[in-house]
Amino acid sequence: MSYRDVPAFMAALRKHDTVPARALEFLIHTAARSNEVLGAKWGEIDFVGKIWTVPAERMKGKREHRVPLSAAMIELLRNLPRDGSDQVFIGKRAGAPIHRMALTWLMQLLGQAGKATTHGFRSSFRDWAGEATAFPHDVCEAALAHVRGDKSVQAYARGDLFKRRQLMMEQWSKFCTSPPAKAAAADNVVTMRA
Repeated sequence: MSYRDVPAFMAALRKHDTVPARALEFLIHTAARSNEVLGAKWGEIDFVGKIWTVPAERMKGKREHRVPLSAAMIELLRNLPRDGSDQVFIGKRAGAPIHRMALTWLMQLLGQAGKATTHGFRSSFRDWAGEATAFPHDVCEAALAHVRGDKSVQAYARGDLFKRRQLMMEQWSKFCTSPPAKAAAADNVVTMRA
């Protein structure tokens, strides 16, 4: 999905009052992968620091990943139903996550079958970060938990650029929740030449 269409999609998504809808919203705002979100545990969430720490075993790169949580995502998490288990996005059975296909089914329900995928929102985020912001390439790639550079670069670049990613993810969250007309209006800018 084009990042320009995300605010309108998010407006439609917020009309659904279900756990899968909140999980998809969380996935989009955090630019995370489905398995990372579906497996999220309350013990991974730091409400004070506004951090979600995804353990290495759920990460594609097998390295722990700290995800900055925007104010909107902290509020979303605080309003989720709980069943006494450590599971963040609870399914129909106590202590179980939502079904692994729930997000795909929701995308179909929202008219996106054959048009967009849940994983594609990572691309939407990356396009937004590269085209609509001035955040450096490394910060954008770190937000997606991508390995940065070759082995030589990795040997020296040990930080996770967390503070800069916090700013970027807050801006992404605000973009996602902006009125659709406002997001579309940014595309209607006409360059004036002498």
